[in-house]
Amino acid sequence: MNTKKFIKQALIVLGLMAGAIAIFSMIPVASAALISPYDVPSEVSGATGGEGNIKTLVLRIVNYALTFLGIVAVLIIVFGGFTYITAAGAQDKVDNAKKMIMYAIVGIIIILLSFAIVNTVLQAGAGVVSAPAVQ
Repeated sequence: MNTKKFIKQALIVLGLMAGAIAIFSMIPVASAALISPYDVPSEVSGATGGEGNIKTLVLRIVNYALTFLGIVAVLIIVFGGFTYITAAGAQDKVDNAKKMIMYAIVGIIIILLSFAIVNTVLQAGAGVVSAPAVQ
């Protein structure tokens, strides 16, 4: 019975990940459709808080969203720790707290990986070059 539950959860996570990949793969197409030859860079820059490049704007928005999710995951860890401490020996509360902490840690790992992937892909597409090493 426990194996069926695990398989069901794994399929749900796989489906959510596939959906997220599909959505993120459509972002370049959607951003390309937003750009027209009649766009005035100064107006775009004024409307986006001084950012004239769409890739940099998307990168900034994604970074803010991932930062927010990271804060939520840390808050879940804190709440799980509080639940663990106040469980008073109730095994169901202890198990629930351990699951919250474990899932939040997995969430933080996923957030960090997605942060690295998104920044690498969008900075490579934007032509951002790192500074040369000082010798």
